[in-house]
Amino acid sequence: MNLRKTFLAAVALATSAFSGVSTAQETYNLSLAQTWGPNMVILSETTKHFAEMAEKMSNGRLQIRIDPANKHKAPFGIFDLVRSGQYDMGHTASYYYKGSIPNAMYFTTIPFGLIAPEMYAWFYYGGGMELMEKVYKPYGVLSFPGGNTGNQMGGWYNKEINSVDDLKGLKIRTPGFAGEVMSALGAAVVNLPPGELYGAMERGTIDAVEWVGPALDFPLGFQQVAKYYYSGWQEPGAEVQFLINDKTWDKLPADLQEILRVAMRTAAYDMYIESVHKNAVAWDEMKEKYPNVTHKVFPPQVINALRDTTEKLLDEEKAKDPLAKEIIESQRNYQKVVRKWIDISDKAYLNSVSTD
Repeated sequence: MNLRKTFLAAVALATSAFSGVSTAQETYNLSLAQTWGPNMVILSETTKHFAEMAEKMSNGRLQIRIDPANKHKAPFGIFDLVRSGQYDMGHTASYYYKGSIPNAMYFTTIPFGLIAPEMYAWFYYGGGMELMEKVYKPYGVLSFPGGNTGNQMGGWYNKEINSVDDLKGLKIRTPGFAGEVMSALGAAVVNLPPGELYGAMERGTIDAVEWVGPALDFPLGFQQVAKYYYSGWQEPGAEVQFLINDKTWDKLPADLQEILRVAMRTAAYDMYIESVHKNAVAWDEMKEKYPNVTHKVFPPQVINALRDTTEKLLDEEKAKDPLAKEIIESQRNYQKVVRKWIDISDKAYLNSVSTD
């Protein structure tokens, strides 16, 4: 992308003064395992962009090998691969690991929570980075924001959802805290890797699938096996993460640590803006090629039940775990402040200029 090329050119100029010294220094070969397959649009591109930037900024001293899910065979095992030292780094979504590190899931997203710009503001200016360090440090892992999909769609359904009763017995793939909310309302929640989702929908093994948005959903073909495409509630700004084994991190010189920080932060932003662009393009193409796809929003009765259940379950988590309470309250309090600004700026603008 032009943004990345411009950024790399600027970095090359900034580092040229000491490039002669740098090339004589030690080269560090790092391995990165990602949840995604090698051709997963946007997600797999993010790690490639990150590795390119790190190599360029370090004048070749950082060499990062990326292993996709089809190579390491553990798409939902990235945290353990990095924690154990089998891989130096990982790229994944923290809510996949709520079973082994429950408090990590809040750093991807929670239903009815922060949208992407709010999430980044919370991470870097609202104490989110410090809380994330608290969660991961005991496991010997560092975590950094690794890219945001923006507001995700609520999923593909083979029937309309008109009431809360329609959720009872519904077999749906939806991860993270949203899965707990749906389960509490009677849905049968499963968590399947991306490569199995289309087949499960086609065979009727599941009735609904929540993946991401048009750019990632369209290539998987969900529009061929489900008619109803719902707007979301569950992932208002889903952030994926870069994970780094702390022993790997500590072996790196300070300048290479800083290069990794900058490369991760830039790749994360690049993923967010790429998501906005490619979702818009894919949705336009999908509407043209599959006119029978029907966009829906969940009715107020269902949204209210989902919101009430989310708040109830979050309050239960707060009661069980002081650190969970600290994270949840930090996000809630930050959202109250930042959303007042969003309401009179972005939201008011969109409402006032809408031609629909």
